[in-house]
Amino acid sequence: MADIQKLKLRDPWYVVLNLPTWIAAGTLFVLMCMTFLDVVFRSAFNNPIESATELTRLFMAVIVFSALPLVSWKGENIVVDLLDPFFSARMARLRDSLIDAICGIVLIWPAIRVWELAERSRQYGDVTEYLKLPQFYVGWFIAIFVGLTSIAFLARSVVRLFLKNKASE
Repeated sequence: MADIQKLKLRDPWYVVLNLPTWIAAGTLFVLMCMTFLDVVFRSAFNNPIESATELTRLFMAVIVFSALPLVSWKGENIVVDLLDPFFSARMARLRDSLIDAICGIVLIWPAIRVWELAERSRQYGDVTEYLKLPQFYVGWFIAIFVGLTSIAFLARSVVRLFLKNKASE
């Protein structure tokens, strides 16, 4: 079993495709430890971690936006399927491909807008309140991962449209 894991880690695509999951999991673990320590310090010593709120906001952004591309690619997001009985399998595939394409196109605007806001934050020198961390890094991170989510939706649209049709022939 360990040999299989070593082989997977040597494959660059395996590492690249699972890196966002590892980032989200690692950040969630750090957030959990920080929250535990904050509660202990607050209860036992009446001395909470001052920057806990600030770090929680940063960690939540990292967790949510690092998981977004993979969740979108795998189709693990929330789906409303009230109209599925009214579509044939082929029409449902076309509908789902069109919806993925629309989502991918629509997500381009927020990615660009968040990048612009991050650049403005960089130019103004905006920093966080307690830790004095530059805020534009989080903006860049969000913009990049929203862009990757857009690419994931567009790629999923193409894959769903063309590869499924070849499989059914």
